Amino acid sequence: MRVRLTLTALGLTGAALALPACSAGTSQAKSASPSSAPAGHPAAAKQGDAPLSSAALQPRLLDESDLGPDYTRKPEDTSSHDDVTVTGCPALEKLGGDAAAGGSLDFPHKAKASFTYTGGSGGSEVSEELYSDTSAKLSDGIGRIFSAMTGCPTYQVVSGSTAINVTSQKTAAPRLGDEQWSQLMTFSAGGQDSVVKQTAIREGRLLLVVSGAPALVD
Repeated sequence: MRVRLTLTALGLTGAALALPACSAGTSQAKSASPSSAPAGHPAAAKQGDAPLSSAALQPRLLDESDLGPDYTRKPEDTSSHDDVTVTGCPALEKLGGDAAAGGSLDFPHKAKASFTYTGGSGGSEVSEELYSDTSAKLSDGIGRIFSAMTGCPTYQVVSGSTAINVTSQKTAAPRLGDEQWSQLMTFSAGGQDSVVKQTAIREGRLLLVVSGAPALVD
């Protein structure tokens, strides 16, 4: 299966440079539930592992009533990122440089919601993505992506004529679901830096990915 990287860690390029630090109350995603399974627990095929449809994922997304009055849902971004390439990270290049700007991961069943938070000193953003596939395919796909991204401490994303320097580091993920991944990225361009956090949690046939300002993701 070909895995598309995400600029939601990397759809972040356009939005990343506009994300100021802020604080917000925490909320629990509808799709994730606590589990005592250890991080890195291998996915195993089991009964009831059939993927959910995209339509079935939509009602599981967070909405303003879950997040609070300071959040406003953004219209879906349907723009393409065909002119984006990644340099300085062979692992990412092997997964497909052009795909590094894709708006979503290449799983067949998906749903996404993005929000602007206005409760701080300025507008910040956070996005939630839900995917469904067999547990083994989800585990393999997201595991390879995070390994590639955190395996390169520095690399560059080139979007059109804009070069964005990226630094990444693995961070502790919340002990939820069957497997967890988390990373902190700094995007630098035009003398501006923006810090973005991305956390992914897999529980069975569901994968939750939350990206945006670190306080909002937490």
